[in-house]
Amino acid sequence: MIYIFSAIFLYIFFGLILYILQRRILFNTSGYPGKPSDYGLNLTKEIQILTEDKINLLSWYHKSNEKLPLLIYLHGNSFNIGDRAYRIKKYIDKNWNVLILSWRGFGGNSGKPTEKNFYKDGEAVLKWVSKNTNFSKNQIVIYGESLGSGVAVELGTKYKFLSVVLEAPFMSISEIAKKRYMIYPAKYLVKDKFDNFSKIDKLKSPLLILSGKKDEIVPHNHSLMLLNKAKGIKKGVFIDEAIHNNLYDFSIEKDVISFNLTLWK
Repeated sequence: MIYIFSAIFLYIFFGLILYILQRRILFNTSGYPGKPSDYGLNLTKEIQILTEDKINLLSWYHKSNEKLPLLIYLHGNSFNIGDRAYRIKKYIDKNWNVLILSWRGFGGNSGKPTEKNFYKDGEAVLKWVSKNTNFSKNQIVIYGESLGSGVAVELGTKYKFLSVVLEAPFMSISEIAKKRYMIYPAKYLVKDKFDNFSKIDKLKSPLLILSGKKDEIVPHNHSLMLLNKAKGIKKGVFIDEAIHNNLYDFSIEKDVISFNLTLWK
């Protein structure tokens, strides 16, 4: 009998620990990324984006050829925008305009990362673009990398962009947690669900999904399920040998650029 009580105690104890620490696991916050010039982005500027709840978000903006799209890059759950410099440089080298947003709690920014607060950050970057550039929403590519796909999809249900691009997206955080912590009722315990699957068929823009078939973090079938449910113009680019974080080793920027230039008018 004592073994049964011990097992129940451990189940509850570790479940409570996971519940309390889940936001630390999901939002792996980071420090100041350094300046764009540290990464060879000499013409890229540091900007401050003010959210509706008065959080300043250090981000980077590169203005290039206004006759080409503006790519708004929403990064994933770890590291900082400096770690994505080599990615955005691929678009900058093609004369694209790029704004990479650093979330609250990331890159030295203040504030508490949550699903609701990330949506505020996403809205704030659109307001900044509206006030400080000549780009309209139909000239913007919303690019969501992994966790950033949750915000990209949310924004995509509200506004019509040139396109929405999702890199290694998930159906929902609940689905990821359900597979990772199978003995717990994750559906009811996850605070920040980012439920992409329930929203994907409500996108107002063309959709491009990028995924590695050997993704070890977000199973590739999540991308397949999302693409299948999505409506309208849509395309999937699936790389046989790619894992979660190395899609740019396979030059996927070429797919992003070609897909959007067919839509560009």
